[in-house]
Amino acid sequence: MAETPLIGAELIADFVTRLPSKPGVYRMFDDKGEALYVGKARNLKNRVSNYARGQGHNYRTALMISLTRHMEFVVTGSEAEALLLEANFIKKLKPKFNVLLRDDKSFPYILIAKDHEFAQLTKHRGARSRKGSYYGPFASAGAVNNALNTLQKAFLLRSCNDSVYSNRTRPCLLHQIKRCSAPCVGFIAKPEYDALVGESEGFLTGKSNEVKALLARDMEAASEAMNFEDAGRLRDRIRALSFVTATQDINPEGVDEADVFGLAQEGGQFCVQVFFIRSGQNWGGRAYFPKADKTIEVPELLESFIAQFYDDKQVPAQLLLSDDVAERELLEEAFTAQAGHKVEIFVPQRGTKKSLVEHAATNAREAVGRKMAETSSQTKLLEGVAKVFDLASVPNRIEVYDNSHIQGAHAVGAMIVAGPDGFIKGQYRKFNMDSEDLKGDDFGMMREMLTRRFTRLLKEHGDEQESETSTNWPGLVLIDGGLGQLSAARGVMDDLGLHDMPIVGIAKGPDRDAGREHFYMVGRNSFMLEARDPVLYYIQRLRDEAHRFAIGSHRARRTRAIALNPLDEIAGIGPRRKKALLTAFGSAKAVARANVVDLESVEGVNEVLAQLIFDHFHQGN
Repeated sequence: MAETPLIGAELIADFVTRLPSKPGVYRMFDDKGEALYVGKARNLKNRVSNYARGQGHNYRTALMISLTRHMEFVVTGSEAEALLLEANFIKKLKPKFNVLLRDDKSFPYILIAKDHEFAQLTKHRGARSRKGSYYGPFASAGAVNNALNTLQKAFLLRSCNDSVYSNRTRPCLLHQIKRCSAPCVGFIAKPEYDALVGESEGFLTGKSNEVKALLARDMEAASEAMNFEDAGRLRDRIRALSFVTATQDINPEGVDEADVFGLAQEGGQFCVQVFFIRSGQNWGGRAYFPKADKTIEVPELLESFIAQFYDDKQVPAQLLLSDDVAERELLEEAFTAQAGHKVEIFVPQRGTKKSLVEHAATNAREAVGRKMAETSSQTKLLEGVAKVFDLASVPNRIEVYDNSHIQGAHAVGAMIVAGPDGFIKGQYRKFNMDSEDLKGDDFGMMREMLTRRFTRLLKEHGDEQESETSTNWPGLVLIDGGLGQLSAARGVMDDLGLHDMPIVGIAKGPDRDAGREHFYMVGRNSFMLEARDPVLYYIQRLRDEAHRFAIGSHRARRTRAIALNPLDEIAGIGPRRKKALLTAFGSAKAVARANVVDLESVEGVNEVLAQLIFDHFHQGN
């Protein structure tokens, strides 16, 4: 007789017997293999044994224990290492019982690239592979663009890429509007340009007052020499610098490098506002809405948030917090080891630093208020959707489908997702349609897309199908099209046994007029909504977002296809031989026209390869 598998507290108790008394990270999984919780411990055996008691836990922890079907652990050299590994696992696995940092996008930087004789001023994201000086992070593309505009006005550095630079024969528009010194056409000598680079780096490292004083001195000297044109240019540069230093949202006086965290919570919604202070300047901020259980304590939430926040970012010298965290010293130890320099965490009680965190907390409260107002508005819209389309319940998830192609080429299907918090962009999906049978067949593409989507959904989340609170199953499916597309979609659902899945087709109005859309549902005549109905505007936004995503995916696929070189399809042609062929003949088209003898004359191409290349381009002849 087979033994009954251990679950919950019994499974954890059995797991404890194999745990070492060392620091590390443990992970709990449910019956589907999905992560429930990731935790760290100074002593794995002692920490995990607390879960094995089976009593004395709050509801959240008790539920997590009851769902546990498997556990894993990793031993680390120290508790600080365990903290960093825990943050990495949480971001990767997204366990449902942890605090989850959402909307975590990479930050832009300013780069003064020095891989060219005349340094380039540009915006940068991603790996720091180019030689040069990086400054940031900036909170948003808007913040870094504003800084770049100021730097162009103040220091006249070129922003064009190297290929544009090398092909200029006369100055561009940026020079005419006094934002570039035009080194491309020799309007400035290299020593003078390098001086501008040095001044810009001084400004970006917090020496704005010294830079302005130097420019003011030069302006006075030019004026005394009656060189009023140069004096006017220097005056304009000083104005640009004065503008950016006078428009800081918060005054970071006395704080050279720090990240400022302010936390607010209301109605079970958390918000963390982050400001970036670099070189004594405020480089913008961003509001985050971490996903966490309503019962979680603020110190635990803020500690987990900060650990995840710096999983893939540089840590500044100081972190200023509005609320204390339980393991501040451990965070300092882990971040110091990670950053390679001393990192200090403060909860300021007075002075400038206190003002900074209060300002961050105020912004967090305002952001959470706006978020709750938006959520309330969104809830009303979803209630309106349920009423308009006679749904059994208010949908927690709406999926919208569209496709895009040009005469069947590079066809892409697209799915966007919306819910109570708006668009859920992390769950958008695209479907490449490569079958020859689908070329130009819009109905066939819709069938293919929905079949792939819902077959997988049944396989992975079939047991949630009847749940009204499921975040995996849609409460409504919208498709771009009329009766034909509706019929195709309904056929797929019926084949999969999803007879109750609500589907609505949206047909564009006469002359594709927004506001005159017709809606199609099985068992109802087509109908329209009032021109100013908020639900109509909402549906239009959903359809337009699906259309935008489909068009964007199609264009990206078409661009990649255009960029492909026919030589890449030939076995034996690597980067070196491809370069040699293109150098010898000038283009892939010229290679295709070449005969075997000419191909053999290229370095690295022997008789066999030359024949292979020739045959590749003349298969049908």
